[in-house]
Parts: sequence; structure tokens; C-alpha cells
Amino acid sequence: MMPNVCCKSVRTMVQLVFSAALLAVPAAGRAQAQPVTPAPAAHAEHAHAAAPVAEVPAGKRWATDAPLRDGMRRVRQAVQALEHGEHGHLDAAQSANVAKRIDGAVNDMIANCKLEPDADAALHGLLAKFLVGANAARTGQGIPAALADMQGALQKYPRLFDDPTWNTATD
Repeated sequence: MMPNVCCKSVRTMVQLVFSAALLAVPAAGRAQAQPVTPAPAAHAEHAHAAAPVAEVPAGKRWATDAPLRDGMRRVRQAVQALEHGEHGHLDAAQSANVAKRIDGAVNDMIANCKLEPDADAALHGLLAKFLVGANAARTGQGIPAALADMQGALQKYPRLFDDPTWNTATD
């Protein structure tokens, strides 16, 4: 793995994701909308137009490191908690807490990112779904669609990344 070559488009991605999420929120809900937690300042110098999502070479998966594996497990746990909201089991404060958990996991992955550039680009496609989902949980707007997108990203993760404990972990 190549250290310090990661998260090249995180700041731009976060800005684009938040802008798109704001457009999805009705005008009355925009006043309540909170901005997505920004990426760590250490990645500010990497800001530029988002690179296209890299596809994993046929028959291979990208290598993972401990921060990626931990962050993805934390996101999965938060998404599972948000699934309870579909059944009316989460109030606004609990949904906002789930949003904070997702933001925290994503920010930790960004801060500790040590992936090859193509793997990093592939990860950004997943992280964008989680950031939109966190914003939906925070605002209470568009949760079903965002939840479906996050669930899809969680299903895509083990197809893109070699995480030997992903299916054995008990969350």
C-alpha cells in the first residue's frame, strides 16, 4: 500500500454530497439541515474535482487496513441501528446520534486512509453514500432512499475490498 496517497477528492466530494443532499431536502427542512461533518484539515490540500470511481480488477479485491475495516464495521453497526427507524423505533435525537456515528466512522477512515489511489477512489464511492445517509438521518428527510443506498454500499464493500473478517464479524 502507498501511504499518504489517499482521499484526493474528499473535500470536493463532501461539498458535492452535501449540496446534493440539500437539494433533496424541501425548503422548509433546509433551515434545520446541518452540514456534513467536514473532512480533517490534513486532507484540504488534496481537494480537486472528484475522480471517477475505480473498478477493482477482475477476480481481485483491494487490500484493506485496520482503520478501513474498523470504520466499515462502525458504519455497518450505525446503518443497522438506522434500520430500526423504518419501524418507528428511532426518534429524531436517536437518528441524529446515528448520523454522528456514521460521520465519525467516515472521518476516521479519511484521517487514517492509506490506500492505493485506485482503491481510494473506489472507497470514495462508498463513503459518499454514507455521508448522504448521515445527512438524511440528521435531517429526517429521505431516509428510506438513503438507507437503501447505504445498504447497497455495504453489500458492495466486500466485493471491492478484501476484508477477511467482514462476514465473520458479529455486530
